[in-house]
Amino acid sequence: MPPTPDSVVRSWFEEVWNQGNEESINRLYAPDGLAHGLSSDGSSIVGPDAFKPFYRTFRGAFPDLRIEVLRTITEGDLVTAHCHVTGTHHGNHLGLLPTGRAVDFSGITIVRVRDGQIVEAWNNFDFLKLYQQVGMLPAL
Repeated sequence: MPPTPDSVVRSWFEEVWNQGNEESINRLYAPDGLAHGLSSDGSSIVGPDAFKPFYRTFRGAFPDLRIEVLRTITEGDLVTAHCHVTGTHHGNHLGLLPTGRAVDFSGITIVRVRDGQIVEAWNNFDFLKLYQQVGMLPAL
């Protein structure tokens, strides 16, 4: 029996982001999977190999990153996850020297799952707040 869409999304955040297990990307992210709302130029990230540079940059900047899934709503093959993100800016991976500042922000993603893998995700995380907290942008 294949995993439920909800369990795939929860495994994604736990294994990939909280545990830092890069190998789980290959198992949970479809070869033709699309991630929207993560790249700085607005393009979609297609497949595990294209996702890994984003992942390495983010995990490198925040090696103690924690993403808590606060709640999910599942409808068929779609899962909406409301997340709380915390971490400390210890890495030089954002083009900014490490500040040691804590970050605390939230986000929502809608994920489509097929055959136990993420095939599309629409991400809306408060990166503005993140960039303000590390000093990349002034607070409003």
